[in-house]
Amino acid sequence: MKAVLQHLESKALYIGETDEPKLADGELLVRVKATALNRADLLQKRGQYPPPPGATAILGLEMAGVVEGPAGPWKKGDRVMALLPGGGYAERVRLPADMAMPIPDRLSFAEAASIPEVFLTAYLNLFKLGGLKAGRTALIHAGASGVGTAAIQLAKAAGCTVIVTAGSPAKREACLRLGADLAVDYREGPFLPAVMAFTENRGVDVILDFVGASYWEQNAASLALDGRLIIVGLLGGANVPDVNLGMLLSRRLQIIGTSLRTLSRERKAALTADFVNEILPRISTGEIRPIIDSEWDWSQVEEAHLYMEQNRNIGKIVMNIT
Repeated sequence: MKAVLQHLESKALYIGETDEPKLADGELLVRVKATALNRADLLQKRGQYPPPPGATAILGLEMAGVVEGPAGPWKKGDRVMALLPGGGYAERVRLPADMAMPIPDRLSFAEAASIPEVFLTAYLNLFKLGGLKAGRTALIHAGASGVGTAAIQLAKAAGCTVIVTAGSPAKREACLRLGADLAVDYREGPFLPAVMAFTENRGVDVILDFVGASYWEQNAASLALDGRLIIVGLLGGANVPDVNLGMLLSRRLQIIGTSLRTLSRERKAALTADFVNEILPRISTGEIRPIIDSEWDWSQVEEAHLYMEQNRNIGKIVMNIT
């Protein structure tokens, strides 16, 4: 089959021939129609984010396609989407049958491919780990990113107040259209004063953070009593000098680091099942929707990666596997 491969020396991506996936018991063979880009792909391409043990080295953490090798409740021809440990940038992929999700009839393959990674990430971190509930307030950094646009919608659908940070007028306006209550321009200065003014100095209950070290002090100061900081990325560095642990105790703060990719298969399957039961019906009705920035043919994979590296997207960047 064809897949996006990588030259060992130049690290450049190209479409080449590779072996077909070998199925284990209980696995589906799916012909991929579309996949989507994630920042983890950029890191893996640079050798900074290796796939988990046993996973393919082919890039791609999500996909939408058609079942070719049935298993479990799935039959040939079923339209499915799924989170993957890797392999989405290929003509075919294998996955456990209990990791597949049905694609709502109203969605295209491109729309479906833009759901698994970002919506499961937002769902896991806001609600399962963050304990977000109706009436509470969330601060979502990178609000116009794929995860950000999913998180805004999920939090608003749950009856929460949402504050986001975003770096351009177009991105802030997009966040507000999705339901964000306040969009802060992080390029104009610290976000902390705007957060505290908006919450009348109470702070926020949950922060979804992709930045890490450079946001540490503002994040910690932005949290309300019993607040939770969920760290899902380290774009701003990993090391924070002179951390005052006393404030964690006095304000009962929780700092949680998480990675969806490294969860066990069993935990991913359970998360998928909960998502299908609780959130997918709202996607089926259009109440919650995937946000696609742009679609690319997979022959343009390098151009699509450059577009993401330049931080130009609002929502997901999708590649069609033609």
